[in-house]
Amino acid sequence: MSQKTKLRPSDFVQDPYTFYSEIRSINRIYKGNLLRYPGWYVTGYDEASLILKDVRFQNRVPLPETTKKYERLKSVQDKMMLYKNPPDHNRLREFVRESFTPKAMEQLAYQVDNIAYNLFQDVKNQKRMNIIADFAFPLASLVIANMLGVPEKDKEFFRKWALLLIQTIDFTRSSKSLEIGNDTIGEMVTYFNELIEKKKLNPQDDLITLLTEEKDGEKLTNDEILSTCILLVIAGHETTVNLVSNSVYCLLTNPNQYQKLKENPILLDTAIEEFLRYESPTQMIARIASEDVTINQIEIKKGEQVYVLLGAANRDPKKFDNPNTLDITRTLNPHLSFGSGIHFCLGSTLAKMEAQAAIRTIIENTKNIKFESNEVEWRELMSFRALQELPIIFE
Repeated sequence: MSQKTKLRPSDFVQDPYTFYSEIRSINRIYKGNLLRYPGWYVTGYDEASLILKDVRFQNRVPLPETTKKYERLKSVQDKMMLYKNPPDHNRLREFVRESFTPKAMEQLAYQVDNIAYNLFQDVKNQKRMNIIADFAFPLASLVIANMLGVPEKDKEFFRKWALLLIQTIDFTRSSKSLEIGNDTIGEMVTYFNELIEKKKLNPQDDLITLLTEEKDGEKLTNDEILSTCILLVIAGHETTVNLVSNSVYCLLTNPNQYQKLKENPILLDTAIEEFLRYESPTQMIARIASEDVTINQIEIKKGEQVYVLLGAANRDPKKFDNPNTLDITRTLNPHLSFGSGIHFCLGSTLAKMEAQAAIRTIIENTKNIKFESNEVEWRELMSFRALQELPIIFE
């Protein structure tokens, strides 16, 4: 592949794995200009893991420091935990952490199972459903709305907001998507400002109330609370919806694995881990070198962009046997789908819990599942592996 080759998003969206293999065969840390900006593309598992754990590779806000046109969007992103580095990252993470502890997740498990069951009952007699619109999105919306303390009637806003804002952080973003994202942020700020004030006056047992309270002598600013709420809406939807729909897609394209899971439901835990590895919801994480760093005798200069291709690392033949084969019995599966190091996804347990509830519900209530259409479209995103929709029929 030529250094000057420009990767076409449409080709990558349909099949990122061929691209990963091609550049891995050249170098596991490959320098090129395949996206809008030049940088290093990391496809090797060991190299990716090393970079994600190395604090010299820092997060950065997707929009440039000089951005003025999309000021509201930039302002909110600036204060998101997702784009912070220590010590601010640690401080913001600590305020949210309590809601994602094993104890908190255990208390939430019954509610998640119940939501998944009820959603399936709504479509059971129709013998068909759109996995995303009818199942995955409502599941994610209800769970995150309940955690935040958002009225159930307002959960419909979440889907629209999440879909629009994810476009603003992907490498395929356009000026139009940024403009829409900037307006969307305005709507969300207005909505959450009102809700935050209500929680201050009438505290509840929910995450927004928790964010407004003092912790270890510190309090978040109102802007930090807003940015955290908006981040949770995006992250609480995108990862879960993609994980659920990608998991079903894996079973549809590997019917032998579907039958194996039906016959051995005890394999559900390892199946979810394998779905995460095989079709990772997040495909790419960006970092910037804060100083000169040498890895594998390759010198990455201060200020250079580094793109850690999680989808590639998760199919690295040096780390995984038969990496391009879906195997729900795979036990050694240290995938990087939720990142690694200090930025390891705080909501990973919740996302897996929701996926387990969704797949368990489908497995227990169907004899067989099939694609309703032969054509399946992936969303035009490069950082995420996300289906447009997934209509299925079932018996």
